Amino acid sequence: MEQINFTIEGEYIELIQLLKVIGVAQTGGHAKFIVDEGEVFRNGEVELRKRAKLVAGDRIELEGIQIFLVSE
Repeated sequence: MEQINFTIEGEYIELIQLLKVIGVAQTGGHAKFIVDEGEVFRNGEVELRKRAKLVAGDRIELEGIQIFLVSE
């Protein structure tokens, strides 16, 4: 499983924005589709909120990728 450490600039990043930034989703619509399909896990639980505010310490998993969110 690929692991990525992603540094958050500010307090949080929205889930769909994260998916676009790391290149998993090509567009906002594609990011929303991925979330709606239940393919995204936040800290081990399915995350269905497209605009969920992710903070440092969160772990996101999808499509064989683990993303660890860290602060600046």
